[in-house]
Amino acid sequence: MQYVVTAHDYQDPQAIDRRMAVRDEHFVGIKKMIENGTFLSGGAILDDSGKMIGSTVHVQFNTRAELDDWIANDPYTLGKVWETVAVVAVKLVPMA
Repeated sequence: MQYVVTAHDYQDPQAIDRRMAVRDEHFVGIKKMIENGTFLSGGAILDDSGKMIGSTVHVQFNTRAELDDWIANDPYTLGKVWETVAVVAVKLVPMA
């Protein structure tokens, strides 16, 4: 099943520092997801000044439980970067 995940960061002054502290670790996981086909597309949500304030991704998992496990164990969750996470099931247009 395919999903769009939209996560908004905490808004406290240290939020961007927490994001940057675990960003490399987050990307290690994303690279693994690209390799195994679960990450389809995504990136940072920016405010009007270009500051990262969240994330949005298109992902594909066999079950919602697998998706929930990824969210729960992502460095942005564990590192208190993402404050809210919304998940919607979607059917994406095939790219090939």
